[in-house]
Parts: sequence; C-alpha cells; structure tokens
Amino acid sequence: MRNRHRTLAVTGGTGFVGRHLIDAALAQGHLVRALTRSPRPPRDGVQWIYGSMEKPLALSQLVAGADAVIHVAGVVSAPSREEFAIGNVEGTLAVVDAARAAGIRRFVHVSSLAAREPKLSNYGWSKARAEIIVAASALDWTIVRPPAVFGPGDREMLELFRAAARGLVPHPPGGRLSVIAAQDLVRLLLAVLPDDDESQAAIYEPDDGRPGGWAHGEFAQAIGMAVGRRVRAQPVPGWAMRAGAKIDAMVRGPNAKLTDDRVSYFLHDDWVANPEFRPPAHLWRPQLATLDGLAVAAESYREEGLLK
Repeated sequence: MRNRHRTLAVTGGTGFVGRHLIDAALAQGHLVRALTRSPRPPRDGVQWIYGSMEKPLALSQLVAGADAVIHVAGVVSAPSREEFAIGNVEGTLAVVDAARAAGIRRFVHVSSLAAREPKLSNYGWSKARAEIIVAASALDWTIVRPPAVFGPGDREMLELFRAAARGLVPHPPGGRLSVIAAQDLVRLLLAVLPDDDESQAAIYEPDDGRPGGWAHGEFAQAIGMAVGRRVRAQPVPGWAMRAGAKIDAMVRGPNAKLTDDRVSYFLHDDWVANPEFRPPAHLWRPQLATLDGLAVAAESYREEGLLK
C-alpha cells in the first residue's frame, strides 16, 4: 500500500492524537473516515461517522471499504478497572472484530509504554490486554507504544505548562521518561502502513531521540524554557502524591485527574522507550526537536487563551 493514497478508518479522530493524525493523513493525500459522537463541520477528505465503538453499526460503516484501520481511541483516566476494560479492552476487541468482518488486513494499534507494566496500574493492565487482542487477531498488525505525548491540543500536560509559567513545576521524585511530539508520532502511524506484499507485525516504542530519556526535573526545565520562564523543579514524595489523589477524588469525584492509578504510574522509575523496539531508521526518525515542539505547544496554549 506504500506510495498510494488510501482510505483510512480512524478511531479517536476527535481526540488530541487523532486530530494530528487526520491532519497528517490529509496532507499525504489520504481519505479518512473517523468516528464522532457529536456533529462536526464538513471537511474535505474526511467522512465523519456518527457513533462510537460501542455501536456495531457505526463501526461497520467506519471500516467498510477502508484500506487500513488506525486504532487511536482509548481511555487514559478512569475511576475503576471496569471502566478501563470497557474503553481499552472491549473497545479494541470491537474494532478488531469489525476490521476482520470487513476483510481489512492492515491494523495499526496505538498502545502505551504502560502496557509493559500491567500489574502496576489498571491503565497498564487494560493496554496490555488490548495488545494481546491485537496480536492474536490474525490481522497484519503493528503496535505502537508511545511514551508521554505533547503538542498543540493536548490537555494532559497543560497543567505542567501552567505550573512552569508560575515558576514552580512539581514532578515525581525519581525515575526517567521518554517523550514524543504528537507531530512525530502520527508520522510513524502513517509510515508503518506497508506495501501489499509486506508484513510489519511488530511492536515499536518511539521517542524524541534523546538517549536514556529525560529525568523529570530536566523535562520540567525544558517546559520552563518553552514558556520563557526559569523554573524550579520540585520533586514530590510518593506519599504526598497519594494524598493529592485522595483530595482530587473528594473534590472532583469521578472526574479526578490525579487518581491512585495514575500515581502508581507516575512513581514507576522507568518510562524510557526501549532501544530494542525503536522503529528502524529507514522507516521513521523523529524530526521535531523536543525543545522546539514544546515551544510550539506553549504558543498554541497561548493562542487558545489557556496559558498567560
């Protein structure tokens, strides 16, 4: 399928990564079908399918006649394992079943580094289960495990940018992480679509190209540079993070962002992409330097009125 325009069925197309994916796909001349739960303005090259992964008819319409499925949709924060299972496990199974029923061969699945540690958090457990479903699907699959993703439109890192603008960025007490710009991630999701006679069954862990990743304090300083502020990176003890999760649960209930599950994830000391799973250089390399990408993200927040 390389070097020709395709029709791509995309889940999660209204989310942060999905919006970047649709932009990149259209720029390459592809046609996109994407699910939406609410009306969307018309857009050349995009067919919006009203519905969700819980609706078999919507999934059938999404995948009918498509050349490939790129499954981006997923739940990153939920109050219970059951809700992670519904969004990440049952949702993935439904999309896989729809692709098989439609005779689609190519399936690209967006997972997470959290899948490497399924016992650590409900989120990681659900992403690991989803990977098992994809790998056992008999489709021609590729699994991409992004590290922390940043870029215009992201809301997960917005609070870090706001904290940097105030001059103090709290962060986990130890460990290292890899990061990747959304613009580079979606380039990979499109790059792994192979020729008709190829198979790319593989798991990839992309990153920004920084060997050994970032210490949390280093990344906090990088965000400070992006917002034009010298910041103090403040490690937060695990007990304090767990206390903060309890307070967030009391204040925001099921909408809490800092959950016990996320604290378990944050306190793990190794969220660095494994070089053994790096995409081959002939296929993909990161192009957007992290400092530049963070500056682009900061400017987009300012344009939205989200960052002073």
